[in-house]
Amino acid sequence: MNAADLGLPVAVPSTALFTDRYELTMVQAALRAGTADRRSVFEVFTRRLPEGRRYGVVAGTGRVLDAVENFRFDPGVLEFLADRGIVDEPTLAWLAGYRFRGDIWGYPEGEVYFPGSPVMRVEGTFAECVLLETVILSILNHDSAVAAAASRMAVAAGGRPLIEMGARRTHELAAVAAARAAYVGGFATTSDLAAGFRYNIPTVGTSAHAFTLLHDSERDAFRAQVDSLGGGTTLLVDTYDVPTAVRMAVEIAGPELGAVRIDSGDLLLLAHRVRQQLDDLGARKTKIVVTSDLDEYAIASLAAAPVDAYGVGTQLVTGSGHPTCSMVYKLVARADAADPDAPLTPVAKKSMGGKMSVGGRKWAARRVDADGVAEAEVVGTGPVPEELADRQLLVELVRGGEVVAREPLDAARDRHIAARAGLPLSATQLSKGEPVLPTEYA
Repeated sequence: MNAADLGLPVAVPSTALFTDRYELTMVQAALRAGTADRRSVFEVFTRRLPEGRRYGVVAGTGRVLDAVENFRFDPGVLEFLADRGIVDEPTLAWLAGYRFRGDIWGYPEGEVYFPGSPVMRVEGTFAECVLLETVILSILNHDSAVAAAASRMAVAAGGRPLIEMGARRTHELAAVAAARAAYVGGFATTSDLAAGFRYNIPTVGTSAHAFTLLHDSERDAFRAQVDSLGGGTTLLVDTYDVPTAVRMAVEIAGPELGAVRIDSGDLLLLAHRVRQQLDDLGARKTKIVVTSDLDEYAIASLAAAPVDAYGVGTQLVTGSGHPTCSMVYKLVARADAADPDAPLTPVAKKSMGGKMSVGGRKWAARRVDADGVAEAEVVGTGPVPEELADRQLLVELVRGGEVVAREPLDAARDRHIAARAGLPLSATQLSKGEPVLPTEYA
């Protein structure tokens, strides 16, 4: 199945330069030393979760698969590398034929993870794998951070719909990725049309304060919007005086008015007052949408308010204070020779300052208690214990350079809901704490 089969209409350009210079200079040196073709295993993991977070959310896997497929050094890129003297001629010749022909395994998108979880494992020759480090990390670190924030907000919302509306608060391309990650984490819709076009995420949106200010009166603005979009539209009622606007909105659209949006002020107080006013006017089915720089804590504070949906922007696309997951990409095993059958030797960085890593090609499984609730993340390098054989977390994503695990985005979204439900109840607490599951090494 390719991107077109999933209804993804935008082609991904070459990702070959979404990398750091030293990836290419390492390849050059390894080619000259005769070590570039040694079979190697790299793993993506984080040593710790962002402060106070109870779990992480894997997001961006589908984008990684696109990036790996499109990691190609076309003539223009090769010319740039040659003109700048970044690598020598033999390396340029090698890059011209580059295709990733290795294997990738990883936690499926939407799954939760913990410190030490081998979120992704990349296997192949050293040269073909090391080139992918930066692009894989940039995607997983960004998307997983947004998805984790989205998941916390979804928990706080208690089943009420969440609207992603942060496109104007981040880079224009990051906005599309953020909308995708937010959808995986539990958001229902996005305001970003590029995300809707690229990933088939439902889009929503009606009007801003500028539309009201454009007209000679608020009544004229409401009338124009209702005439154009129908009575089921959402009217923004906090440009001037909220009670006056709510009354006018119902007069113009009728009691079947779709929704009103409140974007400023004391949202808790206003939501109660607006709900009472709508009910008194006979608009009992009219919904209330609140926006205004929300995060998971603000959403939780509105749990008792008669709010029907939340629109979230800045805090979502910036990971609600944690814009990265601090994932790293480390060599954990390599062969002593270029022979494809040469045995793998575990390798690991040893350093001060908490940057040590654990060597060896790893598996991961989630142990559950008698009630089926997760109780530990188990990571090992040897044989998988029989009792954990059917609880393994890594799935095959790429085999021999061919993507084998593309899936609709809704599958990742559904998986996350199920994975989160399988965690202890304390995972949903917004108060700061340690990871909800310990990581055990077997």
